[in-house]
Amino acid sequence: MSDRTQPSGLEQAFLDSRERLLRFFAARGAGDAAEDLLQELWLKVSAGGSGPIAAPLPYLFRAANSLMIDRYRSQVQAARRDHDWSEANTGAVPGMTDSPSAERVVAARQFARLVDETLATLEPRAATAFRRHRVDGIGQRQVAQELGVSLSTVESDLRIAYRALAELKERMDEA
Repeated sequence: MSDRTQPSGLEQAFLDSRERLLRFFAARGAGDAAEDLLQELWLKVSAGGSGPIAAPLPYLFRAANSLMIDRYRSQVQAARRDHDWSEANTGAVPGMTDSPSAERVVAARQFARLVDETLATLEPRAATAFRRHRVDGIGQRQVAQELGVSLSTVESDLRIAYRALAELKERMDEA
């Protein structure tokens, strides 16, 4: 509230309609920002500077709607700016391709085949746990439930798989 002990008509209308204004923001997609927008509206209302307002409640809702429009425009502009920046900084270099060379493709396929062969030498549960967790992106707890084992068993299986793959990498680096 302002320094005065008695709120102005507009401030009083805001205080009386705070929950309605909050619902107004939420209904228009403000989400978690609804409280922030309400605070911004309060700052504008409590700053005063305007003369008497004949219909304070409609005035508050028009101001709230203007805040939502400004927020939307700001979000669109930020998204456009981020997209343009990404395009400018990660775009392809003229005359060069983003595709890997044929040598890299062949090397990657060979390495993937070696990884698959290494996993095939492991106990099937360890290989499955590794694939579900690292390839499919499933959490360890869910992998444990799927395999019907404890979380510590999945962790142990993953350590076995990681160790085997680390040894493969060492052999590859030596060659």
